[in-house]
Amino acid sequence: MNSTSSFLYNVVDWIAKFAFLNVLWIAFSLLGAVVLGVFPATAALFAVIRQWLKGNAGMPVFATFWRYYRQEFIKSNLLGLFVWLMLVLIGLDVLYIQAAGGDLAWTHIPLFAFMLLVVLFLFYLFPVFVHYDIPNSQVVKNAFLLMLVNPLTSIMIIFCLVPLFIIMRAFPATAFIFGASSYAFITMWLCLNTFNKANERAAS
Repeated sequence: MNSTSSFLYNVVDWIAKFAFLNVLWIAFSLLGAVVLGVFPATAALFAVIRQWLKGNAGMPVFATFWRYYRQEFIKSNLLGLFVWLMLVLIGLDVLYIQAAGGDLAWTHIPLFAFMLLVVLFLFYLFPVFVHYDIPNSQVVKNAFLLMLVNPLTSIMIIFCLVPLFIIMRAFPATAFIFGASSYAFITMWLCLNTFNKANERAAS
C-alpha cells in the first residue's frame, strides 16, 4: 500500500469511527429514555475520545463504550441532575427575557453573563469527569476553576465549535452522523492539553 492509499485508508477509517461513535451515543441515550441515558452515553463518548487522544486508537469502540456506559451510569446521572438544574435556570432566564419583550436592557446583563458562564462551564464538565477519578462535587469544582483560569482554552473551544455549528446547520445530516463525536473530540482535545499543562505546572 503506497503512502496515498494509506492516507486515504486512515481518513476513511477515522470517519467511520467518528460516525460509529456518534451512532452509539444516540442509541445509548435512547436506551435510557434520553433522561437517564444521555449522561452515561456522554460520559462514555468522552471516555472513548480520551482513549483515542492518549494513543489507544486500536481499542474496540463498542466494548469500550459499553464498559464506560455501565460503570458510570449512576455517577453520571447524579452529575446530570446538576446539569439539568443549570439548564432549567437558563431556560427560566430565556423566558424572563422573552416576557420582557426580548429587548436588551442593563438588567439582562447578569442573565446573559450567567448563561455564558454555564455554557463555558459545561465545556469542561465531562472532560474533567472522565479524566479524573474524583467525586462529582470535585468534578463540578474543578471544571468551574479550570473554566475560570483558562479563558484562552475557552476561546479556542468556541473558535473551533462555531464553524462546526455553521457547517452542521448548513448540512443537518452531518449533525446526526458526526455532531456529538466531533464536539466531544474538540473539547476533549483542548481540555486534555490544559490538564497536561496544569499537571506539568504542579510537578515543577
